[in-house]
Amino acid sequence: MATSPRLGPLAACACAWLLLLLAHACGPGPGYGTRPRARRLVPMKYKQYAPQISEGNLGASGRAEGKITRDSERFRELVPNYNIHVVFKDEEHTQADRFMTRRCKDCLDRLALAVMLQWPNTRLRVTEAWDEDGNHPPDSLHYEGRAVDITTSDRNTSKYGLLAQLAVEAGFDWVYYESKHHIHCSVKADHSVALERGGCFPGSAQVHVAGGGRKSMSSLKPGDTVLAATESGRPVLSQVLLFLHQDRERTATFLVLGTEDGQRLALSRNHLVFRSTRHEKHLTAYQACFAARVKRGDYVLTHGTNGRVQPSRIASVTQEERRGVYAPLTEHGTLFVDGVLASSYATVEDHGLAHWAFGLLRYVSSLTQLFQALSPGEEHLGRYTSNRTWRNETPNTSGDGRSKRPSHHCNQTAVEPRGGRAGQVHWYARALYVLGRIVLDPQKFYS
Repeated sequence: MATSPRLGPLAACACAWLLLLLAHACGPGPGYGTRPRARRLVPMKYKQYAPQISEGNLGASGRAEGKITRDSERFRELVPNYNIHVVFKDEEHTQADRFMTRRCKDCLDRLALAVMLQWPNTRLRVTEAWDEDGNHPPDSLHYEGRAVDITTSDRNTSKYGLLAQLAVEAGFDWVYYESKHHIHCSVKADHSVALERGGCFPGSAQVHVAGGGRKSMSSLKPGDTVLAATESGRPVLSQVLLFLHQDRERTATFLVLGTEDGQRLALSRNHLVFRSTRHEKHLTAYQACFAARVKRGDYVLTHGTNGRVQPSRIASVTQEERRGVYAPLTEHGTLFVDGVLASSYATVEDHGLAHWAFGLLRYVSSLTQLFQALSPGEEHLGRYTSNRTWRNETPNTSGDGRSKRPSHHCNQTAVEPRGGRAGQVHWYARALYVLGRIVLDPQKFYS
């Protein structure tokens, strides 16, 4: 398939940026955070599995969801793996062993790299992946492309214990030293972990837009200007550049943080929100953390009726099931959702690092919107207002509550770089996730 002309430069820049992140994270100098100490990996023992629960447990890979055949609609959930550093046995001569879920592929690719680093002249070998011939028990995850059986290319069984531990480090959700001749690895279903990578808000969540009005997350578009905050906590208008994740149809369980001043923020457990464990007057004392860490009695930042950012105490922490998952990326990397200040980022508990890593994507998306605003048919750059501080203004609305101000929304499909189907996490975010799993301290990731 021919590559889009616009994707070529963007992909090249993205690769350079990701390599820069790799050098910045692992090279000499202070970098972001501290360089983790190399720790000695302990080989797994024969018949040992990790975690120490059954494969079908929710804390491991989860239950089977039914066989996938080439004729089924779910077959499109599987992706082929053409990693040149992986040897596929393919004893059926159907290429079936190359098909797997995206999560399984990501884990396998990370493991292939780890194997090369551990044993330079050895490659990872896959003996079984997706099974379409019925050679496994009825509830096997092989039928869904969620499991692989692996060895090393030299078939040196003395390496298998360490290979199993490397598979755990690569992110497989369940690893079992099942046989003297192979290691069994499996992963959760892609749809059950989509929020882990994306970090989202529900479609019913509300954001403040230019003019003082509100708009639901489901109706938000790239090019809209929303209320956000600077690093110092000052309210500012910020451009929505694109969505890192957007799925209108998905129903998910969200954490709901209720504040004493009546705000109710719904977001995924791995999303970053600015919190302090005590009442702090200085807004810079509020640090980004996973929403799952917020407890009753903690303080978050809210947008008051006086137009100022102020602390508010958490009065309740509950869960609700809501429709739609959305993760808008703004120029400032923050936004007020349901009146509470949250980050645009998730999964890695370091807002500053995430904002830096997404810098290239924000820059390219900003340029794209700028060029579109300058193109024939656009009157002015009215949308580029992120330098203005927020003012509480009464919007000029019609009788049905909709603003009379002319719309300058950019077309979403034109703004968002290609690289992902509807409902998937943005390709750039997925790439950063894979790279981050290799170079960052595992403790930074939500688990």
